[in-house]
Amino acid sequence: MTTSINRLRWLCRRGMLELDAWLTLFLDTRHADLTPEMQTAFARLLDQDDMALFDWFTGESEPPAELQAIVEAIKSTRYQQP
Repeated sequence: MTTSINRLRWLCRRGMLELDAWLTLFLDTRHADLTPEMQTAFARLLDQDDMALFDWFTGESEPPAELQAIVEAIKSTRYQQP
């Protein structure tokens, strides 16, 4: 079962503005090109706690192995923007 883009967009809305921006940018620019496995990982990532996500994206802590690739993809997207 795949999660609809509208549902993912809703789940990208977080309690932290930075997370909203990072996740929405990734959804808008990279999600469509992901493999089905990476799309599933992104959907699972959106179930995580805001502080855990923030720590993963800023390098304060390491994500679980099954989310490492999607976290790295989001971080690389975030740094490519001016």
